Amino acid sequence: MDKKRIIVGISGASGMPLAWELLRQLRARRDQAETHLIYTEGAARTLLQETGQTPQVLEKMADYVYDNQNIGAAPASGSFRTDGMIVVPCSMKTAAGIASGYSDNLLLRAADVTLKERRRLVLVARECPLSTIHLRNLYELSRYGAVILPPVLSFYNHPDSLDCCIRHITGKILDMFGLEGEGYRRWEGMDENL
Repeated sequence: MDKKRIIVGISGASGMPLAWELLRQLRARRDQAETHLIYTEGAARTLLQETGQTPQVLEKMADYVYDNQNIGAAPASGSFRTDGMIVVPCSMKTAAGIASGYSDNLLLRAADVTLKERRRLVLVARECPLSTIHLRNLYELSRYGAVILPPVLSFYNHPDSLDCCIRHITGKILDMFGLEGEGYRRWEGMDENL
């Protein structure tokens, strides 16, 4: 199996444990995936708020890290081959930027490139409730080819902790790239005896 090259973008929405777990699981699969990390200033602030950690901890989990202001970095070009990009969490500001083609930083430019090259773009959209503007932007992104993967809880797998829920959502994200998530339980049908 060829190693997958995946860009991981982290924006400033709530949901840093999802980004953390995704990077952790991808690092555990270094033989299967190579990660290219881009995070925003808002992501750094939210990471500190939600986990007490600094971005340097996330950087250690990635194979490559890029400055979000370096619009000339490798992921800014379609000639830099990747298997796609995940934005986790994806703020509505970031979704709006991608939807409108407003590429004023590397994360937005990398997402724009991912769409134009017809590569997989997975947006773990984090907002609740969603306004009509958010829904319009997400709808348009879906029409452009992005996968909208909000971190919605599943209960068929009988989660017994928040970590279990985070692992399940991470499994769904990894599934978009043909990678199996740790502890990810797939639906196998309903018990006919119920």
